[in-house]
Amino acid sequence: MKKQIRRALVIVNLIKEETEELAAQVRAYLEQRGIQTSVAPVQDGTFPQVDPATDLAITLGGDGTLLYAARILASVGGEEGGAQEIPILAVNLGDFGFITEISRQEWAQALDKYLAGKLGVSRRIMFDAVVQRGGRAIACFSGLNDAVVRSSEYSRIVGLRLHLSSTYIARYRADGLILATPTGSTAYSMSAGGPILHPEMEAFILNPICPFTLASRPMVVPDSEELVVEVEERQRTAVALQVDGQEMYRLQPGDRVLFRKSARSTLIILSDQRNFYQVLASKLNWAGQPNA
Repeated sequence: MKKQIRRALVIVNLIKEETEELAAQVRAYLEQRGIQTSVAPVQDGTFPQVDPATDLAITLGGDGTLLYAARILASVGGEEGGAQEIPILAVNLGDFGFITEISRQEWAQALDKYLAGKLGVSRRIMFDAVVQRGGRAIACFSGLNDAVVRSSEYSRIVGLRLHLSSTYIARYRADGLILATPTGSTAYSMSAGGPILHPEMEAFILNPICPFTLASRPMVVPDSEELVVEVEERQRTAVALQVDGQEMYRLQPGDRVLFRKSARSTLIILSDQRNFYQVLASKLNWAGQPNA
């Protein structure tokens, strides 16, 4: 079935080479097809306003640009204030991308195929992180990849306590604790020895970073769980929450961070040139190619 697209948002990482020129090409291409188009650059700590009528997003950059876009689009309301899920055509302009499957040379062909109804969409779970202090919520974040509670200083052990659905599970003395979605399983968590999950699974990974005891192992839990990470009162270092490697929030001793599955999802338009397993084998050099 053909897609009826009326308004598009192009999110561009201007640090990448030639992205400004490519963004202009994409905008002209869309407007020739009667699609109203706006362009927004990636800006650290700042989210652009998104027209609620937007029904397609295109990212020009790498995985980080897609993560930035996912958090922007998660805050967009649909008609009558309801949730609106905006599919993302993620174009990879970098060297290493697990999420962005469409190459610089393929964007026009992929866009035409999507508009013609020939490309599918991958639904990815997101998480919400609520910082609680003194019994009240003081900050809230959403992410697609991962959240990390860790020292905000170099290589210092922190003390954390983990609760799953109100059940106390473990005390960690470690460099930090990663909560990763299946999409984020190939990011920081994988580097820290965590498992790789298919990105459309509905689960969370809990992965301690360099724990003081080898008894602390990564876990995979259903996404229906509510997870609470408590910052112990006695710390030798400052502690912070980092979301998708892009947003940082300073925590205090006694703070609790509640993690749960978000009501919103990220929709990523699939490539018909390669799938997740092919990307995985190539990026991790499983087949012998020197790409990683």
